[in-house]
Amino acid sequence: MDIVEMVILCILVIIALLFAVIIIRTILNKSTEALDAKIDYKEDQRALDYGKMLSEMIRCETVSGRYDSDKSKFFHFHKILERLFPNIHKTCEKTELKGSLLFKWKGSGNEEPILLMSHQDVVEATGEWEHEPFSGEIDNEGKLWGRGTVDTKGSLFCLLNAVEELIKEGFTPNGDVYMASSCTEEFSGEGAPLTVEYLKSKGVKLGLLLDEGGMIMEEPIGGVKGTYAMLGVLEKGYGDLKFIAKGSGGHASAPTKNTPIARLAAFIQEVEKHNPFTVKFNDSTIEMFRRLSPNMNFGMKAVFSNLWLFRPLLKKIMPSISAVGAAMIKTTIAFTTAKGSNGLNVLPNEAYVTGNLRFIPHQGTDESIELISNIASKYGIRTEIIYKDYPCPVVDYKREPFGRVEKTIHEIFPGIGVVPYVMTGGTDAKYYKDICRDCIRFAPLYINKQQHESIHGLNENIFIKVLPKGVDFYKQLIKNSTKDS
Repeated sequence: MDIVEMVILCILVIIALLFAVIIIRTILNKSTEALDAKIDYKEDQRALDYGKMLSEMIRCETVSGRYDSDKSKFFHFHKILERLFPNIHKTCEKTELKGSLLFKWKGSGNEEPILLMSHQDVVEATGEWEHEPFSGEIDNEGKLWGRGTVDTKGSLFCLLNAVEELIKEGFTPNGDVYMASSCTEEFSGEGAPLTVEYLKSKGVKLGLLLDEGGMIMEEPIGGVKGTYAMLGVLEKGYGDLKFIAKGSGGHASAPTKNTPIARLAAFIQEVEKHNPFTVKFNDSTIEMFRRLSPNMNFGMKAVFSNLWLFRPLLKKIMPSISAVGAAMIKTTIAFTTAKGSNGLNVLPNEAYVTGNLRFIPHQGTDESIELISNIASKYGIRTEIIYKDYPCPVVDYKREPFGRVEKTIHEIFPGIGVVPYVMTGGTDAKYYKDICRDCIRFAPLYINKQQHESIHGLNENIFIKVLPKGVDFYKQLIKNSTKDS
């Protein structure tokens, strides 16, 4: 056997060994309970009673807007909350902050305080709905329809009712329990920052914060079977940039080359075709795939059970096969608005496009802005920062607060999987990083694919049968966090 044959043989042996390792690791990655987990939801009187209460909250329209200073609709909503949750208003200290709410349920001991939060404002409800968006109608299938059912009056109802019932049952926590509800979450307004400043002034440090974020879903990613609670542990930074190109203008009948719009188009084309941002599998995403991989189809399981081998390939192809998957592993930019001249036959003296960016921690806000600005400058385009903030601290899924939430989920929803993941959207929790290390984004409500897609879209609705377990989850989390005194 000559040297060439030996080399070929060695290569074939290595390939065979790699293939054997891949197959063995895939086979050993056994399915988990989550694959066949079913939640025992009952359409009983309790679900109907809860549905009627949430319906009343939905019927109160609380659309928020950055340029709408009239808070009267929120004060009307507060009156509804007073009537629905009388024990909270009798027992807890209430602070109103320009329409946003903070309740303090004082504990009798020294356990670290916790904060449960869910915003009261909603986005507008345009388009043709199957049921009127502020009707709060409960149909024959047990679906409650209306803007805010999922985002996020459903979870607001559950957390408030959990405290309401615990007070009625005579429970007293050993540590303070706070409940917060901003009226400006949908446009990143002043509500949450005002709440944080108030808590800072009182010297409050939180042991755990639970805000909206992931929910309970079947098949959260295509090819993954089973039922999972998705817990947001990483929230990306946010930025709005304006890219401005100037020119000499003129009549459109005799156009020059490299006009402002043409340069902006070339800039956008380069960014769209050649991703400028670093792709990296962060620890949270790796853990997400580790927990999901046992219940993937065989092909996906083979890949994600062997990230040690396939990670470089996935970094290359993920942005092409999944927009959501790509958003979890890199900074993203989306071009959202544009403006040129006001005349159809006039070359603009100035044109611009805006870009919405979401910054990943491994290539944060300032580095990402510098990178995209350098690309823009090649085309004679100036970058203006409209708004920027920074990625939030990553919640460590190995720490006790995450484990406490995970334990509570297993107690109320036996068998379902619990998975940390990267939030691609934004929440009010980002403002609390100075007073809480562990800000987890999760609402304990089951939603199907249509309900998930209805967030900020048409036909938002939720099953009333999921509400009792949502209430039970918050009650159990409070008990697990602050022992009964």
